[in-house]
Amino acid sequence: MRIDVLTLFPEMFDGVFRSSILGKARDKGIVRLNAVNFREYANNKHNTVDDYPYGGGGGMVLKPEPLFAAVEDLVPQDGPPPRVILMCPQGETYSQRKAEELAREEHLVFLCGHYEGYDERIREYLVTDELSIGDYVLTGGELPAMTVIDSVVRLLPGVLGNETSAITDSFSTGLLEHPQYTRPAVFRGWEVPEVLMSGHHAHVAAWRREQSLLRTWNRRRDLLESAELTDKERAWLAQMKAQTKSPSTTE
Repeated sequence: MRIDVLTLFPEMFDGVFRSSILGKARDKGIVRLNAVNFREYANNKHNTVDDYPYGGGGGMVLKPEPLFAAVEDLVPQDGPPPRVILMCPQGETYSQRKAEELAREEHLVFLCGHYEGYDERIREYLVTDELSIGDYVLTGGELPAMTVIDSVVRLLPGVLGNETSAITDSFSTGLLEHPQYTRPAVFRGWEVPEVLMSGHHAHVAAWRREQSLLRTWNRRRDLLESAELTDKERAWLAQMKAQTKSPSTTE
């Protein structure tokens, strides 16, 4: 996979692209990571990439010329078009399902803006996806882009040492991940659940699934609406809903 990031602050990505899982994936040749300063594509003598908005108003707006020129320069003439992703608070809320979708692509281009916003023609004619990592506003798109890139690259084959890790992560199955334990078996009087040390794989799998359901119920019930559940699990869910439903009152 190839990932290009268009940013005014490419130095922000230096350490991130060299460290941890991303650095190892790049060293293995699994992913090509590149941060480009799109100011280099400005078409004016002052290298400005923003201007005042038509119609007035506060703040500055990113001009279309530098971003269009930068993307067009990065796209191979004979290759498939990349997914061009705009990091923006107005975009689709990012999810694990979206990460899995993007991990199947060959080339991703991220646009990281600053100032008040983007010229609308960037959204209409250049961008294929608009993504948001939450309902809040940051000073730029760099940190959200790093978040998305990390979540995508770790899904690529050969990146993680244990290929089942990405499959069992929270949200990958539609549920939150089950509790995890390691040595020692007893710490300050707190014991690891006996089933995990039993060596009975079927019992361990059943316990983990049960715990994932319970944790999702307690922390993110909204996820259960779209999760793939068995008939037995749906019956359990209906029972839990019935137990927590407030009793009706009459005056």
